[in-house]
Amino acid sequence: MSIFRNRREFLALTGAAAGGLALTACGGGAGTGEGAADGGKGEPRRGGRFRALFTGGGEQETIDPHAEALAVDMARTKALFDRLVELDGGMKPVPRLAEKWESNADATVWRFTLRKALFHDGKALTPEDVLFTFARILDPKATSHFAQGMLSVIDLGKSRAVGGNVVEVALRRPAAEFPALLGTLGTAVVSTRYADPAKPVGTGAFRLTSFEAGRSFAAARFDDHWDGGAYVDELRILSADADARGNALRAGEAEFGYEMTPTFARTVQADKAVRILAAKGSTAHAIVMKCDQEPFDDPDVTLAFKLLADRRKLVDVVLAGQGVVGNDMFGKGYQYYPEDVPQRTRDVAEARALLKKAGALNRTLSVYTSSVANGFVEAATLFAEQAADAGLRVKVTTGPSETYFKDQLTKGVMGSHRSGAMTIPNYINDRLLSTSAFNASGWRRKDFDATFARAQSTTDTAERTALYGGLQRTVHDEGGLLVWGHPDWLNAVSSRVRGMEAAPPNTLYSARFDKAWLA
Repeated sequence: MSIFRNRREFLALTGAAAGGLALTACGGGAGTGEGAADGGKGEPRRGGRFRALFTGGGEQETIDPHAEALAVDMARTKALFDRLVELDGGMKPVPRLAEKWESNADATVWRFTLRKALFHDGKALTPEDVLFTFARILDPKATSHFAQGMLSVIDLGKSRAVGGNVVEVALRRPAAEFPALLGTLGTAVVSTRYADPAKPVGTGAFRLTSFEAGRSFAAARFDDHWDGGAYVDELRILSADADARGNALRAGEAEFGYEMTPTFARTVQADKAVRILAAKGSTAHAIVMKCDQEPFDDPDVTLAFKLLADRRKLVDVVLAGQGVVGNDMFGKGYQYYPEDVPQRTRDVAEARALLKKAGALNRTLSVYTSSVANGFVEAATLFAEQAADAGLRVKVTTGPSETYFKDQLTKGVMGSHRSGAMTIPNYINDRLLSTSAFNASGWRRKDFDATFARAQSTTDTAERTALYGGLQRTVHDEGGLLVWGHPDWLNAVSSRVRGMEAAPPNTLYSARFDKAWLA
């Protein structure tokens, strides 16, 4: 991760002089926390420089929209490019470059009607650009392309342009939710003239001025953007650690800070210079139990551990109250989440009875964790204390941050787990199928896989919703996910910023700067 070596360097990159800021926004003065809380009321003003701070990735950072892997990458490519489809706060697909879409009866062919849009070089968006984009994503030599596996359902040979503004996409198998796939990471549309990632040709609200991996990114407003163009003249996206992000916001040296800690959010409650954008319960924190290993190959044992968790205390202590209680399923509040499943509560007596029945009371078990994510070690430690109430001995083992998410697949019988916002079908596909590469809970059942495949191909919305609800209930009752909480997604803005709202990560309004303006 890259951080600023000294204050002078930071001020130079953000455009601030030693004695003050070099902002060119219309209007004056820092606003108060009041009135700013509306996020966007009032008449938008054009002009000014907008500086956004993210956790850095050093030389690994990229502005290739198909190789984006870090949050800072995603913010930069979001400014330069557009997707056919984006996801709203409930993880439903909404139109972007595609005005509308429709499929045939079995969801094996989809037609997307394109809106009128221009690339930064002045050329109009065409179906050929979309087909070129898919071909580039699916290039077998491009192993870094994030959406390659997810979009492998596309049959490029049978896909085609229909007239001047419709692209017909043929699929190798039914996919009733194909549009939602196009709203996920690594799917931005590029021009057929796109050849060098250092020279992006996109349709985004900003066009590139400069980029230096691990340090800085500058872009200017693209006045011919199909969605009206940005309000600010210039966007700068910089890499900085959490402390630097917070300090810069409070000092008026930045307008946006990504993924702030609960401690920072609590600290600035009375600070009129900063406003917190809290997307309630937008991520998931869990302890995973490996269902393919003893003792968690017995569903009674996994249920017992779920009954031992004091979820309210975990949220209050680990998240400082900045979150909501989990119910052992991913995607609370999202499409296909079964809200009618009763909230699981703590029952130490029942847990102890189940553990005694399974002969698991006198074992010492280890939970593998790391400081790679805020709250992992604290949650594992607190849960170990809660498990002791039933006579269990749980040892907390801490591993290296750099390789944690890979190591947890092979180390320990329990582990810390988190997930950002994504659709429930994507989560199941990535984490809960027999073939899932990131199946940290070792959950492998052929009947579950078959039901998921059926849900994917079901075009009737009510029937598909019922199938996904059934899958979620199965995980709740028998799976190895102890989802104890859904942390709020905390970003911060200067009180001068208007036009930005709280949004889950990986959705349309997350880290979206073209609608932001400075009061």
